[in-house]
Amino acid sequence: MDFIYQDPYPILKDDTQYRKITSDYVNVEKLGEREILTVDPKGLELLAQEALKDVSFMLRTAHLEKLKAILDDPEATDNDRFVAYNLLQNAVVAIDGELPSCQDTGTAIVMAKKGENVYTGVDDAEWLSKGIFNTYQERNLRYSQIVPISMFEEKNSGSNLPAQIDIYAKKGASYEFLFLAKGGGSANKTYLYQQTKSLLNEKSLDAFIRAKIMDLGTSACPPYHLALVIGGTSAEANLAAVKKASAGYFDHLPTTGNMAGQAFRDLEWEKRVQLICQQSQIGAQFGGKYFTHDVRVIRLPRHAASCPVGLGVSCSADRNIKGKITKDGIFVEQLEVNPKRLLPKTAPHLEPAVEIDLNQPMADILKKLSQYPIKTRLKLNGTLIVARDIAHAKIKELLDAGKPMPEYFKNHPIYYAGPAKTPEGMASGSFGPTTAGRMDVYVEEFQKNGGSMVMLAKGNRTKAVMNACKTYGGFYLGSIGGPAAILAKENILSVEVVDFEELGMEAVRKITIKDFPAFIITDDKGNDFFENL
Repeated sequence: MDFIYQDPYPILKDDTQYRKITSDYVNVEKLGEREILTVDPKGLELLAQEALKDVSFMLRTAHLEKLKAILDDPEATDNDRFVAYNLLQNAVVAIDGELPSCQDTGTAIVMAKKGENVYTGVDDAEWLSKGIFNTYQERNLRYSQIVPISMFEEKNSGSNLPAQIDIYAKKGASYEFLFLAKGGGSANKTYLYQQTKSLLNEKSLDAFIRAKIMDLGTSACPPYHLALVIGGTSAEANLAAVKKASAGYFDHLPTTGNMAGQAFRDLEWEKRVQLICQQSQIGAQFGGKYFTHDVRVIRLPRHAASCPVGLGVSCSADRNIKGKITKDGIFVEQLEVNPKRLLPKTAPHLEPAVEIDLNQPMADILKKLSQYPIKTRLKLNGTLIVARDIAHAKIKELLDAGKPMPEYFKNHPIYYAGPAKTPEGMASGSFGPTTAGRMDVYVEEFQKNGGSMVMLAKGNRTKAVMNACKTYGGFYLGSIGGPAAILAKENILSVEVVDFEELGMEAVRKITIKDFPAFIITDDKGNDFFENL
């Protein structure tokens, strides 16, 4: 057999529209017959800084056009349209550059391909990190990176560093980049399934996909760009392909395989998986057709004894942006600068929401909610207590020590969230919900002690939460995942820290809200929206 080398991921074209940042920091020098592109490391810093800034406040035009398509689709449900309209409104608010599109401004991830004829003379990851640092310091973004001091002691790094930076070698004299700001919600919905050859038939694969789609749930803020990768020379290769595919990086792969093992897109299975997602009726968070915008199915070579399968998403905060450095300058992908043009002239018609006064006693709030079935759309007004992972752990420590639960946890609904920095002159930074499921382990004990009787967050929850709500008369309300900027601008009137100030974005806060949208997901009778799908 003759030797054959195949580029594992042969991207056939790049039709990305770029904007030029600068012509500075690049120069072409001769080294014998070879042209060397020399890049001042300040150019790397500038590129990373601009890319992370843009992607925190802007989205791709193609992504926003898919939201508009939901509004135009007669088969979309009212809930689909409600979410899509809110996400478009959110993009209009975020474009001003003050309130990021999502409060979870993510882990900064850089994947780069550096040509052999590109010279910087430095540790490129250091200078890319410096650019990322600048953006998180200078903009109203959130610091989410927790660093271990010991096995169990952790602290917030206070800079959103470290970033994940992977740099590969390639031929030529250009430097290509993919930047991502990956939030915890969508990152946590990345799955690896170690399968075997027995999966690789039509019946088994269809059944597998139908089962595993339900694992995704809504906590990562659909509608999703879904990636399904079958095969891979290792588990790591599979999951790396999932992330890149969900970011649209592999959109121009071939559509057939070959004997050299090239990756390819399977267009037929993309259509089939998209249909499966529509048939799930999960919809754009609260029921309907639009669980996914689109699907990418990538087929990779595999070891005869292994068949890794990866599943992952890019969420409604589709924060992916390309960049490049060439002899002509430094460029970044052009994102949409006028999302307002995609908004319809009038909002989708919806039945009036049920208004809930959160400033009345908790018993009266529970009595009011008990009158309505799951899926009821609500409009919340009054006071919420904001607490998430570390705050819940702190309160559990109090209970374990025989101390009483704080009264604020009993008297008010609990909103699982952690804000971005507050812009000057505003009441709040971007302040959308976080994933409810991470707090599931606390619910039974907290409700037993009279707290967490009404919870507000995003995503589906475990059976234990349904059982606790049925036993103690509690409720779980679903908030729209994604529109953090518009919530901050229009629905949050005030924010104050009331406990654990040292925890930063994880501190307990009291917020005042008006016309805050929500849905009844789990009620006091044990009914659950997701359980009924």
